Amino acid sequence: MTLFDSHCHVHFRAYKEDRDAVIKRATEEGVFMLTVGTQADTSREAVRVANAHEGVWATVGLHPNHTTAQEFVDESEEDTIAKVKTRTEVFDAEMYRPLAQDPKCVAIGECGLDFYRIPEHLDRTDVIRTQEEMLRRQFDLATELGKPVVIHCRDAHKEQADIIEEYVKKGKLGARGVIHCFTGTKEDALRYLALGFYISFSGVVTFPPRKEGSDPSGGQTPLAPLALVARDIPENRILIETDAPYLAPIPMRGKRNEPAYVRHTAEFLAKLRGVTLEEFAKVTTENTRRVFGI
Repeated sequence: MTLFDSHCHVHFRAYKEDRDAVIKRATEEGVFMLTVGTQADTSREAVRVANAHEGVWATVGLHPNHTTAQEFVDESEEDTIAKVKTRTEVFDAEMYRPLAQDPKCVAIGECGLDFYRIPEHLDRTDVIRTQEEMLRRQFDLATELGKPVVIHCRDAHKEQADIIEEYVKKGKLGARGVIHCFTGTKEDALRYLALGFYISFSGVVTFPPRKEGSDPSGGQTPLAPLALVARDIPENRILIETDAPYLAPIPMRGKRNEPAYVRHTAEFLAKLRGVTLEEFAKVTTENTRRVFGI
């Protein structure tokens, strides 16, 4: 049985001391992985790490949070608090193009829109405009190179889908792509699916609901709204990921995440969808290989 962690960051400094061991643990458990660039430096490192290891591929791109310098305390994982500092970068296609043409680079991104954390001292309209411009530059490069895109989207699904739809209607983004670490609504997911995109779920889908509820299907186990969305995604469009080192799934929640932990998310979703782990692993691995041309 093989699994494919469709989105991680094993090239990040969080693995500086034990990167080879982390990758070895994953590959020995049959886990392939896609390590994702977020700015110029990390994109270069992603390609380097991918070329140094079997079973690892890379993406290159500019994360929306790196389009405007900011410093904040990230409490999004609830169990952990991390100080995050970003710098302003402008997406330079001339710099990214040769990285994207490396045989081990299979996509552009992660790129997208993030309206969740915009510095209060900055003009919100200007920040959003900059994010959209950098996103479009990456969409243009992906179209030029015939590569899929990896989308990061937070609190901006309508705007994100609008731009994707604009490009698709013009015959661009031919390789489409994936919405990574999806946390939107069923309506959001359906729109992305209609545009030809895949939906990827991280360990967040294993988290219990914030408020007590029940499974509308009649089951007795409370399910979070995101789990209900994941349950109904078509089997030929669903991917799994860790987003390591972030968002470790239950039962590893609160720890540094790593690609080997993708098995926990796979087990949760297989049970949720009423299939065996082996069946779910096969489907999601095939889907990941298909969308990224691996």
